Amino acid sequence: MTTIEPGDIDEAAPPSGAGCEECMAAGGWWLHLRRCAACGHVGCCDNSPEQHAGRHQEATGHPVIQSFEPGEDWFYDYRSGEFFEGPRLAPPDSHPHSQGVPGPQGSVPPDWRSRLNP
Repeated sequence: MTTIEPGDIDEAAPPSGAGCEECMAAGGWWLHLRRCAACGHVGCCDNSPEQHAGRHQEATGHPVIQSFEPGEDWFYDYRSGEFFEGPRLAPPDSHPHSQGVPGPQGSVPPDWRSRLNP
């Protein structure tokens, strides 16, 4: 069962941007985006080639993420491996609808499906 500790979620922390910070800096791409509930860091999901959301969790110890996809509001706790409903975080609650999946436009290779992590 998920037990939220003080500091796991900061409802006031805004997202760090509209896409994965590290992928954007390196000219990379992602499948889906995840937002750290503690600090707002936006990183790519574990199916994305670089898995920056998971790497952020390992580097910082921040255990809770929220989907940063339009229409999704689930949270996930890395400690328990459970999904759960959480509080409303500072806006925006997703990347722009026009961004598309995978993203960002112009950086996704034609063979992107073969580059995903299972």
